[in-house]
Amino acid sequence: QVQLVESGGGLVQAGGSLRLSCAASGRTFSSYAMGWFRQAPGKEREFVAAISWSGGSTYYADSVKGRFTISRDNAKNTVYLQMNSLKTEDTAVYYCNAAANIATIVAGVYWGQGTQVTVSS
Repeated sequence: QVQLVESGGGLVQAGGSLRLSCAASGRTFSSYAMGWFRQAPGKEREFVAAISWSGGSTYYADSVKGRFTISRDNAKNTVYLQMNSLKTEDTAVYYCNAAANIATIVAGVYWGQGTQVTVSS
């Protein structure tokens, strides 16, 4: 069992930055691929970024490539999402998840409760 708790969301102006954190419980964190997803009001949840268990491979949605960076610290059981050059369209609730591997990241096994990110113009 893995429990995920996101933090770091908030209100920021367009062009600003935020860093989201996702703290995981459980000693098996390092064996999971981790992902970030987001859901804006009235829209379906969408993939943002993912990272392999070792951190050696990362993947991004085209909409955030070059602006967002996913990373992880297995010693701290934490995955991060550094978000730069934020746009109003990045406004959403951001969720982290854990999956057995990158191929199954969309389905995920464990999900956090989400953290709100609001980007104002």
